[in-house]
This record gives sequence, C-alpha cells and structure tokens, in this order.
Amino acid sequence: MKRQRPPIIGVMGGGDVDETTAESAYELGTLIARNGWVLLNGGRNAGVMQASAKGAAAAGGLTIGILPDDHKGRASEFIRIPILTGMGHARNIINILSSDVVVACAGGAGTISEIAIAVKQSKPLILLNFMINDMVGENVAKGRVFSVRTPAQAIAKIRTILNIPG
Repeated sequence: MKRQRPPIIGVMGGGDVDETTAESAYELGTLIARNGWVLLNGGRNAGVMQASAKGAAAAGGLTIGILPDDHKGRASEFIRIPILTGMGHARNIINILSSDVVVACAGGAGTISEIAIAVKQSKPLILLNFMINDMVGENVAKGRVFSVRTPAQAIAKIRTILNIPG
C-alpha cells in the first residue's frame, strides 16, 4: 500500500512585521495544522516565521524550518524539525521547492525573492495581505528603485546614482 504524505504548505514572510501580520500568520499556521498539513517556513524566531509556527504548533501540527544558519541559535522554539543550511538567503530555493503550495505574507526583499522563485517554478502561490507594489513603492520613496523607459534614461540614472557628471 502506498503511503500518502500530507501536503507541505510553505509560509513565507518577513522577520520584522506588524502585529496584524503576525496575528494573521498565527491564524494561518493554526488552520494549516487543523487541516492536517505540514507547515514549512524559514524557521527563525521572528515575524511571520515565529507566528505561523507558533499557531501550527498550538494546533498540534508538524512544523519544519529551513534555517539560513549553520546553528540553531535563531531557530523558533515552535519548529519541530529545524533544517540547518548555512546558506543564508540561498535557502529560499529550498523553501519553495519543498512546498506544495506557497503562501506569502507581508515581508521584504527576502519574501519577494521567494515569490519570484515560486513563480519561476510554477508553484501555486497565494499572496496574503501582501502587495508587492507596497514593498516596491516603499523603495521608490526611499530612492532605491527607479523606473525608466529607454536605455539612455537608464544610463542617465546610473550616472546620477554614481554621482558621475553627465
């Protein structure tokens, strides 16, 4: 008899999030566990990772954390199976490839990289109260993201950024 494994639901999101996002991640983790699914996230003791793992653990679910570190120092106490990678942000590919479905909660550049990998790998992707435009817009306002329409405009912008006279 072939044994079926439960679906693995990847929950991605920022390590530094507001209370509303953390509460939403906690509820998501709880619901994942109640459905008998496995929760997989970045494994750290912060933000969406901590909250979603805490919710899943409180509901008796299995939690897996794919940690960027080569030690358990920043691992969430709610992660039942910590996987140490020592890969930093490169571990995001493992997060996505190991998930059957990916849910992206509010986050930053790391979450956007996970979203991009999910899209590239044709993984089902759900954005939970996270509009990528919000993150990009924030960086536009901070002068880190620019939009141009021509190569000449790109060069002009590069010169401005590098403080090279035109």
